[in-house]
Amino acid sequence: MLPTHHGPAEHDRADSSQDESGLAERVYNARHCRGQRGSTLNPLRFRGTMATGVIRQGNHRFENLFFSGMAVLILGTVFLGFARSYYLAGVFKAPLPNLIVHIHGAVFSSWILLLIAQTSLVAAGRIDLHRRLGLLGFALACVVVILGLLAATDSLGRHFAAGEPGVGAKAFYAIPIADMLVFSTLIYFAFRERFNPAAHKRLILIATITLLDAAFVRWPIPAAWWDLRMAQMCCYPLLLLLIGYDLWSTGKIQRATLWASVFLIVLQQVRSPIGRTVPWQSFAAWVQNFARSFQ
Repeated sequence: MLPTHHGPAEHDRADSSQDESGLAERVYNARHCRGQRGSTLNPLRFRGTMATGVIRQGNHRFENLFFSGMAVLILGTVFLGFARSYYLAGVFKAPLPNLIVHIHGAVFSSWILLLIAQTSLVAAGRIDLHRRLGLLGFALACVVVILGLLAATDSLGRHFAAGEPGVGAKAFYAIPIADMLVFSTLIYFAFRERFNPAAHKRLILIATITLLDAAFVRWPIPAAWWDLRMAQMCCYPLLLLLIGYDLWSTGKIQRATLWASVFLIVLQQVRSPIGRTVPWQSFAAWVQNFARSFQ
């Protein structure tokens, strides 16, 4: 048999086939971190990916710790504020004005306990239970708003007086109304962002901070300067903690943190002046007469 002679084209195809097979082998080895001696980029890239994963996992654990800690801090704030008048006074046996205030206190307490439960479920990795309980949480938030408005209206009806005390009672009515406005707005957007965990948890946290001025003002601090204005100022360090965490963890203030915090602060600053205006006084007087008709 005569030997087979290959032309230049055949040699080029053979060299190309060898090059392609060698490239495929190098790619395979690189993917399995078994690169050849001179190939050091792919193993380094693999180790870099592992390091990034460890850092992200560490940040995730710290995020769970931060939001769980904020929930516990809120729980402590509420307990300290309402301990003497509600929790340590027997809860439903506490000497409160009427049934509406009792139910309002129970629903508000349930919201704080739900916040603790939800942050704990996220930290434990039970996102499935967290989402199921979230539907109950949204319904509970609606009840918080309804009972908040009813309790505020009931208080306005019970504090009927002439002169400056009457003006003050009608002006104060703007404070819980503004709180419910901020709370309901943030809860609505939190529900819309329920598939965006970063925004969702921040909106829920700030919505809950909105309610804390009622707890802060009841702290047992025997000082004339400890009033509602100081109580609302105590809410702002909690917002600063969240802002500081955003800067530390992401290098910037999250959009949800920014607009929700500004919304809360602006409403808290304008609610008292609005309460002293003539249109609000007229509106509050109408609500007051309406509430008194049911008492």
